[in-house]
Amino acid sequence: MRTDTPQPVRLAEYRPPAFLIDEVHLDIALEPAATRVKARLTVRRNGEHAEPLVLNGEGLKTLSVLVDGVPRPIETTPEALSLEGLPDAFTLETEVEIDPQANTALMGLYMSGGRFCTQCEAEGFRRITWFLDRPDVLSRYTVRMEADAAFHRLLANGNLIDAGELPGGRHFAVWNDPFPKPCYLFALVAGELDELADRFETMSGRTVELRIYVDPGMSARAEYAMDSLKRAMKWDEAAFGREYDLDLFMIVAVRDFNFGAMENKGLNIFNSALLLADSATATDLDYERIESVVAHEYFHNWTGDRITCRDWFQLCLKEGLTVFRDQSFSGDMRGEAVQRIKDVRALRARQFSEDAGPLAHPVRPTSYLKIDNFYTATIYEKGSEVIRMLRTLLGADVFREGMDLYFDRHDGEATTVEAFIQCFADASGRDLTQFFGWYEQAGTPSVDLTSHFDADTETVSITLRQRTAPTPGQPIKAPLPLPIRLGLLHDDGRPMGEECLIILEEAERTIRLPAPSRPVISPLRGFSAPVNLTTDAPDKDRYVLLAADPDLFNRWEAGQGLARDLILARAAGIPDEVAEERFAEAMGRALGDQAADPAFKALLLALPSESDLSLAMTPADPAAIHEARDLLRARLAVHLGDDLRRLHAGLTDTGPFSPLADAAGRRALRNAALDLLSIDPHAGNMEIAARHFETAANMTDAIGGLAALMELGGDSREKALETFHTRWKDEPLVLDKWFATQARDSSEEALGRVLGLAVHPDFDRRNPNRLRALVGTFASFNPARFHDPSGAGYRFLADQIIATDKVNPMTAARFVEPLGGWRRYRPDLGALMKAQLERIVAVEGLSKNVFELVTKALS
Repeated sequence: MRTDTPQPVRLAEYRPPAFLIDEVHLDIALEPAATRVKARLTVRRNGEHAEPLVLNGEGLKTLSVLVDGVPRPIETTPEALSLEGLPDAFTLETEVEIDPQANTALMGLYMSGGRFCTQCEAEGFRRITWFLDRPDVLSRYTVRMEADAAFHRLLANGNLIDAGELPGGRHFAVWNDPFPKPCYLFALVAGELDELADRFETMSGRTVELRIYVDPGMSARAEYAMDSLKRAMKWDEAAFGREYDLDLFMIVAVRDFNFGAMENKGLNIFNSALLLADSATATDLDYERIESVVAHEYFHNWTGDRITCRDWFQLCLKEGLTVFRDQSFSGDMRGEAVQRIKDVRALRARQFSEDAGPLAHPVRPTSYLKIDNFYTATIYEKGSEVIRMLRTLLGADVFREGMDLYFDRHDGEATTVEAFIQCFADASGRDLTQFFGWYEQAGTPSVDLTSHFDADTETVSITLRQRTAPTPGQPIKAPLPLPIRLGLLHDDGRPMGEECLIILEEAERTIRLPAPSRPVISPLRGFSAPVNLTTDAPDKDRYVLLAADPDLFNRWEAGQGLARDLILARAAGIPDEVAEERFAEAMGRALGDQAADPAFKALLLALPSESDLSLAMTPADPAAIHEARDLLRARLAVHLGDDLRRLHAGLTDTGPFSPLADAAGRRALRNAALDLLSIDPHAGNMEIAARHFETAANMTDAIGGLAALMELGGDSREKALETFHTRWKDEPLVLDKWFATQARDSSEEALGRVLGLAVHPDFDRRNPNRLRALVGTFASFNPARFHDPSGAGYRFLADQIIATDKVNPMTAARFVEPLGGWRRYRPDLGALMKAQLERIVAVEGLSKNVFELVTKALS
């Protein structure tokens, strides 16, 4: 176990940097095992003080230190270089040697697929050279890099200002970024890469050169990413008035990456899984994610690069805001209602469970050991929901005024959440003090809605009550402002009056609305606030909403609520088969609605996930939930079997592949029908699944067929797995799907299969994509088998965390969460989960990343 106790960094202890660095000149001689980095920094004292200059570093072999050309003794600790007796302004020169080839943590400068690349957010730049590695130090960078000519692309931030050949078969390039930036946005890539080139004309008439760099032979697979980039650039100009500011925008795909992508100024670096796609190797979900993430990283140019964070506690300022922007873009590209359902489904799966456990934290945390651990669903997804509520409260026009003011007032600054919210207070003239509580208070509010209809006065009284349960370190919660969009319907589904917006600012509020008859209430339309909602409405009202609510989100939500209650009742031992049959009939009518978007109907067919259901059951019993959910799926499959088979056959696509929303929606519905049929193992369904897989003309259908055969089992499953592996064994991104599909196997032999895959020749835990595909999928998306009563699933995950922590602590820490919620499960399961957490924390040499999350889970 750790023999030291890491000390937390606290928001309350923030102090401005003692020194500022205005100019950075880097001269980098790239060698896989011995890269030399010479840094020349223009430094000045920040204010009146006599403090030493303390620079951050990690894993650096220091060769020289000079102040204004005069050598200084090399006196360093493993993580700091301290210099005293300095003038108010001076030039600091250092030279260090680093070993990119040995950098398995994938932070700083490292090798991936025989290429040099970097990842500096959050604290990776200190692995490259001595520096003030904090986001409020903004500098202009000039970077000279040289390498063997075999690394024929030499890329860095900004604009290329010089390049040429050198003796000894080497070459060089010099890049200059005219915009001050924090060091976490520094980027460098060198290697053999193919180029996809295009250009974009901005709204002011400037031409921006666009370049995407990929593995040799893969440029065609980057065409959709390029198209997404151009659409995102145009959308940002129209929606936010933001134009790109450099003459060149570059994206590079790399194989080994801890994150999805990184918004380095002018040189985005992407996990290849989120950039490369064609119909043969990528699913529709891959296309959606590429579109979204390309947009997200581009949007960071203004919300993250031009305006950045003063400190890492303000991380939501760039991430939550940019997620809101990319979700809005995706809604415009793929349909607002369908996208909103997908976003809320992801929020509940990832963030609500985070808020319900020991790792709950505010959107703006107050302390951390490793900031890497706070790239969480709370920062990203809940942070986005806070921005969405702000727009709902203020209205779209005033919200845009506030955003414009933010860009004008803080361009070129490292700023805070307080400064951001103040822009909206100034634009609207409203006091947003209470709203700021969303950034400071952890937990998911619960809202209870009750109603009373008065026939004499023809009014309905609606009472809303809010409460937030205690979370670690915050036992007492204050009411938060909640925008509740609400509509009324007649029993036959016709609208009753206009939709209204209720702002619930207090613990309880009652409003009265005109109603000529008892209304069906449609609350929280569009999921206007990230809360858990309960109502006193009878089931018959939810059937009206499912059939006729003009708000498509609430139609979907009604179906999810009905299914959830049926599954939980059966899991608790009190099944209602009459109600289950009624639900199946209602789903049949919804499926037959010819006016409904196929993508929407595909979402309707998907029952609540087992993970979501576990949040609604105390204590959670994963086995009972799995069995109850499968029984409801089986009832739907039998009741709707003929309809599903006709639907599946009728949606067969024989034309050319299109990744656009309409075609993707039809494939989604066809595969959703197959998924439901696969729970019913009669011969006709087996034949349909086998034919679906064998005749698949795109990866979406191939994976849909493979998943169905996995559920149906038998010889067809093993044959399909072998066929898939044989065909795609040399395609790493496709092979990830092969691992992930098996990790979701819900059969009783699943755990043995997963253990076998962990020693498969194609499994490499040093590659984060492969590790996430097998270990992450099993632990997070296969609760029935992960929560095996023997505890073997927990032991497997703990083994993987301990082994991975030795080479990549950041990735290892991300696997702690499935064990972290041990208190929510049956006591026998919780005890086994806790035992594995105690086993992990006892490991000698445990990283700060894993130590922080495990100790929080146990505390």
